[in-house]
Amino acid sequence: MTKAEKERLARVGKTFNAKKYIKEEIDAIRAQVGDKKVLLAMSGGVDSSVCAVLLQKAIGKQLTCVFVDHGYMRLNEGKEIKKVFKGKFGINLICVDAEQRFLDKTKGVVEPELKRKIIGSEFVRVFEEESKKLGKIEFLGQGTIFPDIAESGVGGHKAVKAHHNVGGLPKDLGFEGLVEPVKYLYKDEVRKVGKLLGIPEELVMRQPFPGPGLAVRCLGELTKEKLDILRKADFIFRDEMAKAKLDKKAQQFFAVMTNVKSVGVVNGARTFGYVIAIRAVSTSQFVKAGIVELPFKFVSMVAEKIATKVKGVNRVVWDITPKPPATIEWE
Repeated sequence: MTKAEKERLARVGKTFNAKKYIKEEIDAIRAQVGDKKVLLAMSGGVDSSVCAVLLQKAIGKQLTCVFVDHGYMRLNEGKEIKKVFKGKFGINLICVDAEQRFLDKTKGVVEPELKRKIIGSEFVRVFEEESKKLGKIEFLGQGTIFPDIAESGVGGHKAVKAHHNVGGLPKDLGFEGLVEPVKYLYKDEVRKVGKLLGIPEELVMRQPFPGPGLAVRCLGELTKEKLDILRKADFIFRDEMAKAKLDKKAQQFFAVMTNVKSVGVVNGARTFGYVIAIRAVSTSQFVKAGIVELPFKFVSMVAEKIATKVKGVNRVVWDITPKPPATIEWE
């Protein structure tokens, strides 16, 4: 057993009890934070949503959430996040439009790990800047979960890929420390906690979305053109999955911009467009993942719709590789 796994066992136990965890975590947050303030990185995903509610229950108005639109969000996602968290939960949410800033930082970068590290570092800088505008804020909140720690090579695990929210605080960052309410939990456990906290089913059960967003699903250099193409293709796939009621079979399903171009034909004329990959996996803890066996007619229909409706795309492929040997994300 690795050091990280021993720490998880000591914190959570062999049998996970969500009600007990909530009580203990709220007490732990209050003990750590006291009367100080917390700035939470809000992505709108399951992990950060559960963190936000846990923190709000623990420290109330001492919490400020910041949603950074880095330009790597899914179609219309920014609007949905504002509506849910500002409207339904009444959380103090600050929204930052940083699309061009992130695109400038990653311009010309093609190596996956470097992209992740640049995006992670820039995230921290944005939060630091926002915290200075708000006055003194002592803690940075993050939605780190246990698989993030394991895959990053912490606590005796072998490194698979870097996660922007793992590794501690840079020395020059203006926060006293990190608050990570779900760092010892697997994804299915985070969902159990979310349900008990009263977070709506559609939010608790939404599929995970990585911190770097579409940046890890857009291979090669990140450009607005490629990201916009990916957003449209991804929306079609996810929308058709829901219409066909296949979305309940998969824990994650999404489109990938492969950065490969192929020859195609439209209305008798030659085209040279991007290849989009689609992927749907089934998993509970996200350490391993199997492939969801989608009906072939459905896959064929989705491929044709993406290739004909999304300008710049003329071919769609289906990724049927489990984890391992592949990871869930392409980068």
